[in-house]
Amino acid sequence: MSKLIPPHGGKGLTVCLLEGAALEAEKKKAAGLKKVTISPRVKGDLIMIGIGGFSPLTGFMTKADWKSVCDKFLLADGTFWPVPVTLDVTKAEADAVKSGDEVALFDPEGNEIMATMKVTEKWEMTDADKKYECEKIFMGEGTKTAEDFWKIAKDDHPGVQMVMKQGPVNLAGTVKVLSEGEYPKKYAGVYHRPAESRKIFEEKGWSEIAALQLRNPMHRSHEYLCKIAVEVCDGVYIHSLVGNLKPGDIPAEVRVKCIDALVKHHFVEKNVVQGGYPLDMRYAGPREGLLHATFRQNYGCSRMIIGRDHAGVGDFYGMFEAQTIFDKIPKPKEAGKALLCSPLKIDWTFYCTKCDGMASLRTCPHGKENRVILSGTMLRKILSEGGAMPDHFGRDEVVAILREYYEGLTEKVKIKTHKAATGE
Repeated sequence: MSKLIPPHGGKGLTVCLLEGAALEAEKKKAAGLKKVTISPRVKGDLIMIGIGGFSPLTGFMTKADWKSVCDKFLLADGTFWPVPVTLDVTKAEADAVKSGDEVALFDPEGNEIMATMKVTEKWEMTDADKKYECEKIFMGEGTKTAEDFWKIAKDDHPGVQMVMKQGPVNLAGTVKVLSEGEYPKKYAGVYHRPAESRKIFEEKGWSEIAALQLRNPMHRSHEYLCKIAVEVCDGVYIHSLVGNLKPGDIPAEVRVKCIDALVKHHFVEKNVVQGGYPLDMRYAGPREGLLHATFRQNYGCSRMIIGRDHAGVGDFYGMFEAQTIFDKIPKPKEAGKALLCSPLKIDWTFYCTKCDGMASLRTCPHGKENRVILSGTMLRKILSEGGAMPDHFGRDEVVAILREYYEGLTEKVKIKTHKAATGE
């Protein structure tokens, strides 16, 4: 009997990735089906559905699911779910498909058919619907009104831009996934299916595991968050996004190398597991924090580390809005339908010269003039501009790897800072 937290949804891991003879048969059938082209975001969502990372989802959402998720944080059947998982298509693709058809989902970047899908519903996604989704999913406490939100979101929020560029029709239906793309080979040893991470945790005898979400290289604040988690749990799962980011973010292979160096030199290695997952960032702040906890439950984690401005971008979200949202979500009574992975809420962390160590607003009585503010955005900005790194900002081993990466860039990307990154 496993001691780990059960997968979300009460149905175990809903794995839609085919293997063996079933995979070969479906590949042959897929070659003769109508092709639907998918975006990088849809590809990541599809792989997560395939490997059970998005349990209990077995396909892309109906309009009823989409509306319920936007309004109530629930699927139409009452299961907790925080963000839409939809498949958008062009008008021409939509016109060529009718409900009941089977289609092949084609990734143009990888030049391969990723899955087949039985279309159960074809529904329109108007510009008004897209704006509605954006306001529900991306508008946080950082903007007071929808009018204020749209003044800046259309130019400065990558998640909003992604939704507004989607096709005018969504297809819903269950999927049979044929490929995990480049991830198993490119990130061998790091990329995990939920069944694999669960097996690792069980072999270690762990039952309480905290997940750290990473899209930036690990700096001292991340390290401190992990060490707090190790003190109160059996171990920590450093789980990096290896899908697409926004311009200026650091590639996954560089971040993985940084984590390896940090764990080797500054952790008790047996208490840490590093993993990677294939999603694109949505930059949905509080809603994305909930999504991170939902799929980490599927990976076997009982706690989700939520610090300052989790999954945020710019100044769209309140500093700790991704923590407080956990207290406001619905808690379905039906077995398995509620979110069970709970937040490990940690205050703003920094290095304090007077404390002579890492601290947080809950433990340090000193003024901000004594604090070295640590943020992934500031780290990238300093390195991209060739600036001097403040003392105690990052570990030497990590900074050396990052400097080597930045020195090798032929094209520089300007990094915007925001209030949360500068301590304002």
